[in-house]
Amino acid sequence: MTKLPSSEDYAGASADVAQLHGMGYAQELARRMSGFSNFAISFSIICILAGGITSFQSGLSGAGGAGIGIGWPIGCLFSLIVAAAMGQIASAYPTAGGLYHWSSILGGRGWGWATAWFNLLGLIFVVSSVDVGAWSLFLNLIGPLLGMDPAQYGVVAQAVAVVIILASQALFNHMGIRATTILTDFSGYLIFVVAIILSIALLVAAPHIDFARLVTFTNFTGDAGGGVWPENGSLFMAFLLGLLLPAYTVTGFDASAHTSEETRQAATNVPKGMLRAVIWSFVFGYVMVCAFVLAMPSVEEGAKEGANVFYWLMSGSSMPAALKVVLYIGIVIANYLCALAGLTSLSRMIFAFSRDGGFPAGLRLNHVHPVHRTPVNAIWVGAGLAFLSTLYSPAFTTLAAGCAVFLYISYAMPVAAGLFTEGKSWTVKGPFQLGGLSKPIAVLTILGAIALFFIGIQPPNDQLIQYTIGLLVLMAVLWFGFERRRFQGPPIGDLIAKRQAEIKAAELAVGEA
Repeated sequence: MTKLPSSEDYAGASADVAQLHGMGYAQELARRMSGFSNFAISFSIICILAGGITSFQSGLSGAGGAGIGIGWPIGCLFSLIVAAAMGQIASAYPTAGGLYHWSSILGGRGWGWATAWFNLLGLIFVVSSVDVGAWSLFLNLIGPLLGMDPAQYGVVAQAVAVVIILASQALFNHMGIRATTILTDFSGYLIFVVAIILSIALLVAAPHIDFARLVTFTNFTGDAGGGVWPENGSLFMAFLLGLLLPAYTVTGFDASAHTSEETRQAATNVPKGMLRAVIWSFVFGYVMVCAFVLAMPSVEEGAKEGANVFYWLMSGSSMPAALKVVLYIGIVIANYLCALAGLTSLSRMIFAFSRDGGFPAGLRLNHVHPVHRTPVNAIWVGAGLAFLSTLYSPAFTTLAAGCAVFLYISYAMPVAAGLFTEGKSWTVKGPFQLGGLSKPIAVLTILGAIALFFIGIQPPNDQLIQYTIGLLVLMAVLWFGFERRRFQGPPIGDLIAKRQAEIKAAELAVGEA
C-alpha cells in the first residue's frame, strides 16, 4: 500500500471545488469538515458501543470465546481490506454520491443505479437498527433507574420511541453540517473514553481472568446460546455466524465518502477517514469485547443469556453503582449519535442520487437549504424510510444483519467494477493508491461480500431472503421498464462542460461565490 501524500498536495478549498466542478457538480453543500471530522463521522457510525454491545451475543452464542477472540480480528481485517479498496476509488472521485457515483463511472449507469439501491437499503438499516438498539439500551439500562419496567414496553412503545429519536436526529441534521460535526466530533471522543473505562472497570471487577477463553471454541448454537442461533451441529458454521458481530459493528464507514463534498482536502482526507475509523474501531473494539468475555463469571452462563448477556454481565459486576450509571448514560448517548451520523450519510446518498435523476424530480430530494446548506428534503425522507423499516422488521437481529449484508454488497459493487476497468477506462487515480495490491484487495473484497451474504441470510435472519428477492424484482421491473431509458447517471464527457452554467446558478442560489 503506497503512502498518502501530505495534505499540501490537495490544500485549499479552491482545489476541492475545482475537482468537484470537474466531475460536473456544484459546491452546494458547505465544505466545513476537517480531516478529523471526516474520520469522526465514520467512527461514530461504526460505534463499537453500538454494535459491539447490542450484537455481542451474535459472536458469543456462535463459537463461544473464540468467536470473539479470533472472530473479531478476522472480521475487522475484512473491513480494513474493503475500506482500502473503497479509499482508492474515493480518492479519485470524492463526491457525496460515493459508491453510486463510483459504480456509474467505472461500471456503467445500470451498475451504478443498482449500487445506489443496495447502498440505500443498507444505510436505512444502519439508522433503524441503531435507533432500535438505542431504545433497547435506554429501556434496559436507564429505564429501571427511572422506575420503568422494560417488560411493560412492547412494539408500539418502540415505534413511538423511534419516531421521537429519528425526528430529533433529523432536526440536528437539518440545522447544518456544523451542528452535526460538533456532535459527531464529540461522539468520537466519547466512544474512546467510555470504551476504555468500561473495559478497565469490567476487568478490575472480574472474579478471575482466563485468557484461554478467547481461543476456546464452543458450539453455543441452540438453547446453549440462549436461542440466538438455531441449533447447528457444525462448529465451523457456528463460527461463521458469529462473524456477523464484527461485520455489523465495523460498517458504515462509507460516511466519509458521502460527506466528501463537505470535507476539506477530500481526496486525501476521505480515504484516511475510512481507514482510520476501521483501524481504531478494531483496536478499541477488540479490547472491549474481549473484556466482556474475560469479565464473565462463566462463559457458559453468559452464552445462555442470549440477547440479555450484556445486561447480565453489568448487573453482576461489582464495579461501583455510580460508575455503572455514568457508563450507561455514555453508551446510550453514543448509540444516539451513531444513528445521527448514519442519517447524515443516508441523506447525502439520497441527495446525490437525486441530483443525477435517481428519483422523480417532483420529490426535490436534491434541494439544498440556502441558509443551512443541507439537503433538508433528503434528511426527512431518509428518517421516514428508516422508521418504516422498523415496522416491517422490528427484530433488531434482522435489521442488523440486513445492514451488514446490503452495505457490503454495495461496497463490493464499485470495487468489482474497478477490478475490470483499472488500467483500461480507469486510468486517472487520486493521491491514495494501492499499487500492486489493488487487484488482489479487490478480489478479496468481492469474495468476502459473497461469503457475508451467505452468512447473513441464515436463520433466524432468513427474512433477508425476502428483502433481497423483493429488491431484485423491484429493481429489474423499474430498470427494464422505465429507468434504462430515463436515467442518465452522473455527468460524463461533454455533459460536464455543458453543466458549468447550471453549476454557477446552483452555487449562487445557496450564496456560494
